[in-house]
Amino acid sequence: MTATLLRTAADLHARARTGRRAVVMTMGALHEGHATLIRTARTMAGPDGEVVVTVFVNPLQFGAGEDLDRYPRTLDADVELAGESGADAVFAPSVDEVYPGGEPQVRISAGPMGERLEGAARPGHFDGMLTVVAKLLHLTRPDVALYGQKDAQQLALIRRMVRDLNFGVEIVGVPTVREEDGLALSSRNRYLSPAERRTALALSQALFAGRDRHAAQEALRARAREVPATRARAEALSAIGESRAAADAHAVATTAGGPAAVRAAARLVLDEAARLDPPLRLDYLALVDPADFTEIGDEFTGEAVLAVAARVGATRLIDNLPLTFGTLGDAS
Repeated sequence: MTATLLRTAADLHARARTGRRAVVMTMGALHEGHATLIRTARTMAGPDGEVVVTVFVNPLQFGAGEDLDRYPRTLDADVELAGESGADAVFAPSVDEVYPGGEPQVRISAGPMGERLEGAARPGHFDGMLTVVAKLLHLTRPDVALYGQKDAQQLALIRRMVRDLNFGVEIVGVPTVREEDGLALSSRNRYLSPAERRTALALSQALFAGRDRHAAQEALRARAREVPATRARAEALSAIGESRAAADAHAVATTAGGPAAVRAAARLVLDEAARLDPPLRLDYLALVDPADFTEIGDEFTGEAVLAVAARVGATRLIDNLPLTFGTLGDAS
């Protein structure tokens, strides 16, 4: 399948539409993570629908000293990959097409959520991101738009904007795509030297350590629910060798665990990576509520996001994993 390259909104609007239009927004330098988004969009659009991939390096979301000038631009390869993955068109507008007359005086504000984590590390980033997403949603007029869950805070803010400002579009998050060693796919990975890439694996390894600690804790909590509450039942189980397992389950499930244990397990990996050569320089490790990206407490239940950002050499990387926290409940 060959994707048509379009440079102006007028050319895009002139295309006949017979079904659902699914849009995948990118800054180019497409990789397998983007391809997964495009293939998912193809499925959602259906055989009669249309998939449009946008390629636009948005200057508004790059702060002073960030990598706007060196951000990879590979449009020919992007068009080829998009077509192979199922896109009908690639919309690659110029800066003047998106921002006629220069930078817009009126912009979208990300609000308090946009000042946390990535927003604190990159002031103004999310205002610029939401402004261009709003403009591209208007320019492409999709029925559904797809974004990767690797940029979890970005996805949460887009969902909030669409809901709060009544955009008539469905927002779909697509799970993070990883390389075989666990590193989340990113256009910035190409900046890493072999040694830096080895250090960068600590981001995903820290998340996996937190996830595994959480899974072990939840398994022990589930085991504790099965432990008998009566002396007679305890003695009966003891006779068949179950008492030690029951005691272990109760001991671990009722001691410090939950969010605190998840953070501690992840931080241990990151602290070790800080001593590598080259070292990992941590920006943040956070365990947050995806509704507003505030840190969760020890009694939190529900969906959460374990997020990390760090620098290796001159390259800044982010990653995250979703987690679900339950309750111990009645162990009788």
